[in-house]
Amino acid sequence: MAETLPKVVIIGGGTGLSVLLRGLKKFPVDITAIVTVADDGGSSGRLRNELNIPPPGDIRNVLAALSDVEPLVEELFQHRFNKGNNLIGHSLGNLILAAMTNITGDFVHAIREMSTVLNVRGKVLPAANTSVILNAEMEDGTVVSGESKIPFSGKKIKRVFLSPSKIEPLPETVEVIREADLIIIGPGSLYTSILPNLLVPKIGEEVRKAKAKKVYICNVMTQAGETLDFSASDHVKALYDHMQEAFIDTILVNEEEIPANIKSLYEEELAKPVHYDIEKLKSLGLEVLTDKIVSYENNVIRHDTNKVAKLLYGILQQEMT
Repeated sequence: MAETLPKVVIIGGGTGLSVLLRGLKKFPVDITAIVTVADDGGSSGRLRNELNIPPPGDIRNVLAALSDVEPLVEELFQHRFNKGNNLIGHSLGNLILAAMTNITGDFVHAIREMSTVLNVRGKVLPAANTSVILNAEMEDGTVVSGESKIPFSGKKIKRVFLSPSKIEPLPETVEVIREADLIIIGPGSLYTSILPNLLVPKIGEEVRKAKAKKVYICNVMTQAGETLDFSASDHVKALYDHMQEAFIDTILVNEEEIPANIKSLYEEELAKPVHYDIEKLKSLGLEVLTDKIVSYENNVIRHDTNKVAKLLYGILQQEMT
């Protein structure tokens, strides 16, 4: 009889989620990634508007991260056209997912088919089977609609919400959250990658109620237009405010000093290292896990996929004993 692997559910979107999955897939775990469908910029946004399908970009990145194919095949899937009037800016993977959705008539079915083609280790589920619009109410009461527009409003976000108001998650998504042994939230943009998943009715509720341990991977840097000057506890409070409940058990934060030359590059984007207010995090009832968990690729700060995956697997092993 085959060994039953521990079940890990990861909730997020954007680059952070893909980076983490590349490390985690090397461990003996059953992975399900729940991915946002609120993206409305770039190639994803164009396909979403023209073909009336959920945006494929974040899903594409996650499929590529979890794939077990020759590097050339992954490169082909991720290839972005830089010529051709109608093709420019589109990635081949987005076009394939769009075509597969047209053929099967169903976005989730298209993801399943692509998962088979790419020999994906684990499951990839969209937060909903339809496109959703992310809206942000700003501190001055104005509302900005559209995930790609929110960070550029120049205003402080009070809260984000989804439309339409009635959005159904996939029954499978609800089931995997209930059965999870570990739930990982992040890393990723707080308001535009993580919260759009948790705000889908039933997903946030099931995460709150789930018996699994919940780990939040805090961002290393703040983000202009989203989390300017945020401390680690500010990130957690924003999650709690939106879910109207404290629901995270452990927070993983970086303790490594960011090199001055890289810091100065980020300062141009009004981004700086997140202040880790450890005592405040503890006062919120959180177990705080600190480590040197960053890597640098072309002067871009990323979470160190292998280090973070190892830490998470360690947490999982503790939970399973």
